[in-house]
Amino acid sequence: MSKPKAALIALSVVLALLFIWMAAVHRSVIMDYLHQLENRRLLAAELRGLIPERRDALFNDPAAPTAGNPEGDVALVAFFDYNCLQCREAVSILQQAVKDDPKLKLVFKEYPILGPDSKFAAAAALASRKQGKYEAFHLALMASRGRLRESSIFTIAGQVGLDVEQLKRDMEDPAIADALARNRALAIGLYITGTPALVVGDEVIPGVVDVATLQRSIAKARKPKG
Repeated sequence: MSKPKAALIALSVVLALLFIWMAAVHRSVIMDYLHQLENRRLLAAELRGLIPERRDALFNDPAAPTAGNPEGDVALVAFFDYNCLQCREAVSILQQAVKDDPKLKLVFKEYPILGPDSKFAAAAALASRKQGKYEAFHLALMASRGRLRESSIFTIAGQVGLDVEQLKRDMEDPAIADALARNRALAIGLYITGTPALVVGDEVIPGVVDVATLQRSIAKARKPKG
């Protein structure tokens, strides 16, 4: 057999093996994608049963701060961490949703998953309710740059008009630790492992979504069932 012919056969074999490998890889990618779609479908179906079972804990816990219309016909629940950059990004979207919808109730669920500093910030924010400053403090914490730590949290508290010494005392209230524990259990029960995460209607929306997407979910939740 001539050398050119042998080289051509060798090249053909290499190309055939390459095509077989690429087909296997693409098949694996496609199968992984289909499995992900099926898992999402199954999770969405499960959440449609789990969320109604936890409706009071989600929407009506008196320990959870709220904004918007307290008697709104749709409640939007936001799980967040003050040291989560995406949570800070989502603040303006949530504010816009409340501004555009006078029948929307926004429920804040402190879910500190990024370490002790985040838990400290969450406790401080909940304690600020006793001085009637939660929303101002919440927005100021979310507007901060860099990681929030104990010293910066108290600095921001003073800037929004909180009595810092009273805040420190109020943070020791066992009810605050109880509220954070309930939030954590609630999130875990709904398979929420990261922040931000929103609950509206019978769906959980992970991550940051734009205003239009959020408004469509709110409108869907508002539609009568059946």
